[in-house]
Amino acid sequence: MSFEIHNQTRPDGLYCFTSRPRPAEKPAKYRKDPLTLSHAKYGKITYDRHAVRGSMFDQHASTLSEIQRLFESRRAVAATKYGREHSSTPEPVHGRKNMDVQTELYLEELSDVIETTDSGCQTDAFLDRPATPLFVPAKTGKDVATQIEDGELFDFDSEVQPLLEVLVGKTIEQSLLEVMEEEEVASLKAQQKYYEDLRHAELAEVQRLREQERRRIAERKRRMVEQKKVLEEQHEFAKKITAQAFTRRYLDGVIPSAFTSLREKGFFFDPVKRDIETNFMPCLMKETMKMLEKREAVRLLLDTIIYEVAQNN
Repeated sequence: MSFEIHNQTRPDGLYCFTSRPRPAEKPAKYRKDPLTLSHAKYGKITYDRHAVRGSMFDQHASTLSEIQRLFESRRAVAATKYGREHSSTPEPVHGRKNMDVQTELYLEELSDVIETTDSGCQTDAFLDRPATPLFVPAKTGKDVATQIEDGELFDFDSEVQPLLEVLVGKTIEQSLLEVMEEEEVASLKAQQKYYEDLRHAELAEVQRLREQERRRIAERKRRMVEQKKVLEEQHEFAKKITAQAFTRRYLDGVIPSAFTSLREKGFFFDPVKRDIETNFMPCLMKETMKMLEKREAVRLLLDTIIYEVAQNN
């Protein structure tokens, strides 16, 4: 993109500047470097670095010196603030105070005396402010008078009678309206109370009918449960009777054969014989074995004694 700048001097000696119009530049997506902003082509003379009065070198030098001076002043302020914060004397404890003392290796006498002078001035005496005069507005207009003849003023008794009639009539009418309104309100309250009592009676009747219906439903359910239970018991009783009849019919031929088989197998026995075999005979055999063991022991002992006697002789 290019544009033209024309600097010329008018015939009357004044400076004139003209430039060819151009479209606006598209803004960059990212921030540009401040050093590259000086290369932008501006269309206004106030932003054009070529249209200046004086040397550009002097202008840049002055700008750099101002920036350097600003940085130095900021650095000095920061150093002063840092020194004040980190080297200030702490506050004294209770009962003591800070004093300026010499901390050098060799003490020296301080003989400098600061010269001081006293001066004063006398002001004028205070004068009281005079009292503010009263404000009297200026008179405006003209003085006039009115002449009232006899009969021109109204008669109070004759003029006030219609007003009183209107006021009394209106008051009586308003009183009658209020009385009628009170009677109507009383009638409405009585009618409302009647309807409320009727509604309460209807609600009580509905509640009674609901309770009656609930009891009827509960009674019907209870009867149904009882009837179902009776039917189940009858069915169970019928099943038991059927099973009993079937069992009796089945056992009519089984019992004789079962007793015969048990008798053949020895389940039916003589109690006396079984008692002798199970109780008496085992006990008798046990006592007999004990007696035989004792006789055998006595015989062995006798043989031992006889053998020892024979050996000794």
